[in-house]
Amino acid sequence: MADADAYLGTRASDSAVLEALFTQAPLGLFLLDDQLRVHRYNTSARGLRGITAEQVIGRTFEEVSSGLDTTELGVLARETLRTGESVLRHTVKGTPATRPDEDLTVSVSIFQVDDAVDGHPGVLMAVEDVTEREAARARLDLLYDTRRTVGTTLDATTTARELAGVLVPALADAVTVHILDAVLRGEPRRRGPVDAGEPLRRVAFLNGPDIHADERDTILETLPVATPFTRSLEDATPRLVSRLDAEGVWLPELSEHAHALASAGVHSLMAVPLVVPDAVLGVVTLYRSERPQPYTQQDLDLAVQVASRAALGIDHASSYTRERNTATALQRHLLPSRTPDLTTVETAHLYLPVSAGGDWFDVIELSGARVGLVVGDVVGHGIEVAAMMGRLRTALRTLAELDLEPDELLIHLDEIAARLASENVDADELDHDDDVPTGVRVATCAYAVYDPVKRHLTLASAGHPAPLLVSPEGEVATVEVEMGPALGTAHGTYETATHSLEDGAVLCLYTDGLLAGSDEAADTLRRVLTHQDRALSETADAIAYALADDQADDDDAVLLLARARGLSEDQAVHWDLPSDPSVVAAARSLAGRQLVAWGLEGIAFETELIISELVTNAIRYGEGPVSLRLIRDRHLTCEVTDGSNTSPHMRRAHDTDEGGRGLYLVMSMSHRWGTRYAARGKTVWSQQLLPGRTDEGAPSPE
Repeated sequence: MADADAYLGTRASDSAVLEALFTQAPLGLFLLDDQLRVHRYNTSARGLRGITAEQVIGRTFEEVSSGLDTTELGVLARETLRTGESVLRHTVKGTPATRPDEDLTVSVSIFQVDDAVDGHPGVLMAVEDVTEREAARARLDLLYDTRRTVGTTLDATTTARELAGVLVPALADAVTVHILDAVLRGEPRRRGPVDAGEPLRRVAFLNGPDIHADERDTILETLPVATPFTRSLEDATPRLVSRLDAEGVWLPELSEHAHALASAGVHSLMAVPLVVPDAVLGVVTLYRSERPQPYTQQDLDLAVQVASRAALGIDHASSYTRERNTATALQRHLLPSRTPDLTTVETAHLYLPVSAGGDWFDVIELSGARVGLVVGDVVGHGIEVAAMMGRLRTALRTLAELDLEPDELLIHLDEIAARLASENVDADELDHDDDVPTGVRVATCAYAVYDPVKRHLTLASAGHPAPLLVSPEGEVATVEVEMGPALGTAHGTYETATHSLEDGAVLCLYTDGLLAGSDEAADTLRRVLTHQDRALSETADAIAYALADDQADDDDAVLLLARARGLSEDQAVHWDLPSDPSVVAAARSLAGRQLVAWGLEGIAFETELIISELVTNAIRYGEGPVSLRLIRDRHLTCEVTDGSNTSPHMRRAHDTDEGGRGLYLVMSMSHRWGTRYAARGKTVWSQQLLPGRTDEGAPSPE
């Protein structure tokens, strides 16, 4: 009897607990029989407030939970009936049956209950409304995704598309992003709001997850005036149009643009300006057409936070574009606008700017009809690199015009590069013994000199890729040259390689960016170079077309092609002269006869006077042997060589001086003049313009 009383007491206690749960618990509770029909429930469930008991009792849970996706929930409940295993905090999303325009997220736990209904087992479903909590989590997730995925590159268009990607479908069914065209071009941003007529470019349009309307991207347009978009641009304030109908603030019957959106199914939208301090960069518009819930002020606040992150990335991209444009313009200005029109070397070049780097080339006319060919690459990108490139190019031209051999030139250029680098590093990075950076790789460079008289090419390399040489028959080979250290160590030593060139052979100098895009680029370059039947300009174009898809995205490229054309035997004459003052007259006579043979009698007087002064100085102040060489090309070059390394100096002669005016006369009658040195001795040269020619080698205008 005592056991029966205890049992009845326990059942009474359980009933009291169950009664308290159904009447006082803040959770929604549903007691279901073994057919998952509702036997008892409380009214705490948000979606059942205002619904009568007749609409709930005896109905299946799926019928009661209209608006929620309960398919999986029914499977879980039946599994709990079968196994007795509980289900905890299963999330279900949908809309309340009584408020279909609101979001609803519930957390459902399922427990088996013995003798739930008429002695048969059932299940108890505990339903908690977690809509606000899940919405807060979704907002945090969206902000996290924005920080993680928006602004990953310094490209404004990419940033805009990343922005659209995080907003759809998390906050919008469709998104458009408009950015001021001036911002995309990298122009300095203007303070204040944007006029309604300002041209913008639609750089992103996303209509549903991963559904890009590419044909609508990057369209330049002006937005309709007196719309939420232009109003946001004008005062830098976001706009919320929660209802796009007759009850909203933007009436479709009064606005053609609003009517078009409403006809497309849009019922709610937000226009959020892309704002950075003191400036508006564009506007992002979010549309809702698929989901019924209108936008709220909370949604607008979230969109503003997301847009501010994107605006910062777009501003950084615009600043980068501006700096890149400036650096590219500076680089183009510092590169030669055109190469000299030479008879001994036909040249063509290719410059492919990508990242405003420090790639450069040059073609330098040297004494003795020789030609200097240069390709170099300064490490890095940006304005500072372009400026460094310009300074190195100027230094190299200066050294080249001193007629230094390629190896000696690179030694001096290496020291200059190290000095320039020391201006841009911290004190603790310097070697305090000589105040230059230790181990700094400033640039690479290849310098070659072609002598059309000897048909020789001398070449030295400072860490630069070896050039290619194409024979007149189209065979491509790598030019053998020992690669020295890159410029900037201040301690580099270099070797000069000498190669004979056939007439018609093509030298191909390039920077490593030309071949950095793919492993097949080198083979492609060689294949294009085999076509020797083309003009060099056509070959350069063909290389650009062939390697366009393979060029690296972050490295500029320079290509310099040079086709050798040696001078014929009758274009250069040479005489060895005894070191005797009496030979001066003989030298004038020899030169005069040669000028007559060349048809250059018109400059014979000046030439003979120049030769007299140079030969006299070589005999008087130099050492034997003495030689005289005349070269007729675009200019007439007179060269006098002796065995002394003493450099001639021009001085100002006074009125009473009997001498000292020789070099002044040479300078006055020469287009250019100078001195170059060999391992033993020196050559003093003078260059004169041919009759009827300009200083560029073209015929003079009438």
